[in-house]
This record gives sequence, C-alpha cells and structure tokens, in this order.
Amino acid sequence: MRILGINALFHDPAAALVIDGRTVAAAEEERFSRRKHGKRPVPFSAWELPEKAAAWCLRRAGLRPQDLDAVAYSYDPQLARPTEAMGLDDPWDHLRQTYAREAPRFLQAALPGLDPGIVRFVPHHMAHAASSAFAAPGAEDSSVLVLDGRGECASHLAARRAGDRLEPLYAQELPHSLGLVYEELTDHLGFLRSSDEFKVMALASHGRPRMLEELRRHVYPTGDGGFRATAVPWPELCPRRGAEEPWTQDHADVAASAQAVLEETVLDLVRWLHGKTHHRVLTLAGGVAFNCVANSRIAREGPFARVWVQPAAGDAGTALGGALLLAAGHGDGPQPMTGADLGRDWSDAELGAWLKTAAVPFERPPDIATTVARVLADNGIVAWFQGRSEYGPRALGHRSLLAHPGHAGNLERLNDVKGREQFRPVAPMVSAARAAEIFDGPLPSPYMLFVHDVAEAWRDRIPAVVHVDGTARIQTVDPAAEPLLARMLGEFERLTGLPVVVNTSLNTAGRPMVDDPRDALECFGSSPVDLLAIGPYAIRRGDLFRGACEREA
Repeated sequence: MRILGINALFHDPAAALVIDGRTVAAAEEERFSRRKHGKRPVPFSAWELPEKAAAWCLRRAGLRPQDLDAVAYSYDPQLARPTEAMGLDDPWDHLRQTYAREAPRFLQAALPGLDPGIVRFVPHHMAHAASSAFAAPGAEDSSVLVLDGRGECASHLAARRAGDRLEPLYAQELPHSLGLVYEELTDHLGFLRSSDEFKVMALASHGRPRMLEELRRHVYPTGDGGFRATAVPWPELCPRRGAEEPWTQDHADVAASAQAVLEETVLDLVRWLHGKTHHRVLTLAGGVAFNCVANSRIAREGPFARVWVQPAAGDAGTALGGALLLAAGHGDGPQPMTGADLGRDWSDAELGAWLKTAAVPFERPPDIATTVARVLADNGIVAWFQGRSEYGPRALGHRSLLAHPGHAGNLERLNDVKGREQFRPVAPMVSAARAAEIFDGPLPSPYMLFVHDVAEAWRDRIPAVVHVDGTARIQTVDPAAEPLLARMLGEFERLTGLPVVVNTSLNTAGRPMVDDPRDALECFGSSPVDLLAIGPYAIRRGDLFRGACEREA
C-alpha cells in the first residue's frame, strides 16, 4: 500500500509517505513555505494544505498522485461537536469543520490526478497514538498516551498497542485540556500561543512553584484515567506580561507552578494507564509530549521501564501516524522509524552547483568533520547542514548551529545570534558511549526529548549547556546511525578533552529551521557564524566577506 498522510486542520501542516508499512518521507510545510508553523491555527486557515510537502514526498518516491492507494487526513469531522456544546469559546469553528469535510476535494485540487475517493478521515488522537506506538522500536506490545490542546472533541487519549492494533482505553473530553491550559498561560506571559509553549517550560526553571496549591484547584487528575483542566484565573496569579516587557519573578513563579501541576497530573495518567496494561513500554505523542521536563519525570518516577517519545510529537506527526494507522489496517505491518532524518537532502554535486551559482568562495577539505572540530575548538560557531532534514522541531545534527560548550559566554552568544530570549538554554550533543558519565537520565536519548541532570564534576567544564537548574536536554550520538557527527565529536574531544558540543537549531528567531541550501546560505550570510559546513564543503565567513569587499573594490 502506498499511503500519503496529511495533517492540515489546526497547525504545523505536514505530509508523510508510507509504502508497505515503511516510512519513506516526512516533512513539514513550514520548511518549504518559510512560514513558521506553516500557518496560524485559526479557523480561517484550516483550508490550507501542505501542498509543497506532499508534492515533495511523492517526488521522493517517484510517485504521482494517481499512484496512491490511500490518503490519511488526520481529523474526522464526523466526530466533532459544536464548540459551545464542548464548552469552548471558538465561534468560527464551524468554518473549520466545513473545510475538513471538503478536504478530499481540496486535496484533489492541490494534487492533480488524485482520486478524492481514496481520502480517509482518521481520528486526530488515533493518528497521534499511531505516530508513536507504531513508530517506536520494540513497542509491539506497549501503552500509548496522547496529550495536546484539542482534537475533534477530546484533548487526551490513553490506549494500548497489541501487534498491529490500537485499542483506545480512555479519552478526556473537552473543554478539559492540559494543552489548552498551557497555551493560555503562554499567551498570558506575553508569548505566542500554539508556538512558544517551550519558552514557558524554560522560564519555569527560574521560578518557584509557590502558586501550586491554587492551581491544583483548577488542574487535577480524577483518578479514573481522566483529569480536570479549565478556567484557570491567570490574572489573579500574576499580571499579564506584554510581549516586549521584561519578565518578573512572579511570571517565573507562575510558570514553575503550572509546570509542576502539569507533571503531577500527567504522572497520575501514566500510573492509571500502567495499571490497565502492565506494559513495560510507554510511548508518548501530542504537543504536551514536547515537555521534556515532564517526560523525564515520567521516566524517572513512572511505572514503565522504557519511555519513547515521537520526535514529531506535535500535530505534524499526525501525518505520519494517520498513514501508519491505515497501513496497519490494511495488513502492512508498520515498521519502526530508524531516525528523524526524513526530509530533503542533496548530493555533493548538487550542493556544489548551488554554491557555484551563489558565487561564494568555498573549499572541499579532506574531512569536513575534522575542519568543523578545529573551528569549534577555536571557539568558532559553525552552521552544520548535512544529510536529510529532521522531521519535527528539534535540530538533531542535520540542520544545526554548533559551538564550544566550555565557554559560559557561548549561551548568550548563541541566543544573540538567533535573536532569542536570554533565559532559554541551548542543548548538548554527546557521544552515546560517554553520555552516562556526564548526564543522569533516560539513555540513549537521540531525539532531545528528555532533560538530564549534569554531573557536578562536569558542570564547570561544559557551562554553556547547563541550564539554571543544573540540567541539560541532551542528544546522544550513535556512530552507527550518525557516523559523520560521531567523527566530528571524536575529533573535538581529541582537541579539547570534551566529548560534548553545543547543538541548537539552524535558524533565527521566528523563522523555520533551515531546510534547503538557499536557506543555509541566507542564514549564514545574515548571522555572525564563522563557518558553514554544507555537505563536504566549507565556507568561511572571512573568505565570504573578503571576496565581497574585493568585488566592490
């Protein structure tokens, strides 16, 4: 079966292609359109489809729209109810539902040749669940927990996987939603809702949960697999922050309190689920699964022996999950993901042609990994563009900014380069073989979805990646899966004695992660980055601007 998955209705539109149960390609529309998150999650944008991402997925496999056997659309309008009946304030949601019902015809227009009769509506949270339970390695018998803002009429799903079947166990109906509560706080703190929730998580580390008791009156588990989460009076807890205003201790404290009550509630849901299934493995999906602090607490205090999180846990991942769910239903055993590198790539010759067209001075060193390690050892910043781009919001060594972790000032330096708030941390990538001696937490951690305590003996050695609470959100690098990254890390350790490199996403604030060579050149040209490592080629900032000055002269 050749199945195209589509996520479009709310935010982070994306497409994924699954052939005979194997994930062939997956990409988010933002990487093509260069609009952060693809679009805003409002009813008036619900008709917009991931047209460029879908077309690319088909080209990757050499398929035409008429070659597809099915299209999975990760929302089922038949399950939706009027928002007023669900206690939501969204008077234009009926428009969203109209667009969803017309999705087959919209897809036919976007992908000429597509038969609209092969489009299947997949329940939103089942698509989330499948994206995790079917994509996780070693999860044939496992539990899955989905938490996000909203789907058709729920905000949560607890289920079990048995072979190629997913069995729902409990769904929390709206308006109760941990995701929506966190979104509301994001907005109250002056950040962009449905986008900047991770900033609230980072800010929480600077606060104390002194408002926890008050929040427990509004957000709490019910003991039966569900919870209550609605109508939190945020203005009574702290003043609203303007987007350009500095944050105060009150803002940090309310963030810490919200983070604490979220963790408490999710832990109760996890324990209830384990009591029903007694599985060893838990998989997570939905936007709340990007809360790596909560994930770590689940792994540390929860009853499951192993916790796996879908690297595209947000709505983008439902494109893959919908396709995997249809594949399983048609007897194509869904195969686990081998990595998050499911997007676009270019051959060495194609990259060289891009650079020649751009008329930039470049070199092809004997080993790009060694060249990069030397620049990093000299405290340079490197833009790293290698292989297929990542599916999901984390830079995992394919579209990354790299720096030396041993200089505390590199945190401020990188946040300045990216135009980010200074309270936000940057992450370390580390050799999988060395991770356990430096970081305490779930290992391996290849997708940067857990936080780890940094060993006391290492905190002064790698201060740039140690958050204010003594933790770090790490990425472990397996040489078998990422030989180029591993070689760079090994050379950096030989030069510095540190098996860790700073890794943050290759983009600037408010822009999607770099995806194609043009994006990389534009980002490099407009940011104080010392070296662009693009495939086997190196562009040095000094050479680039010296050449420009010589041409002007």
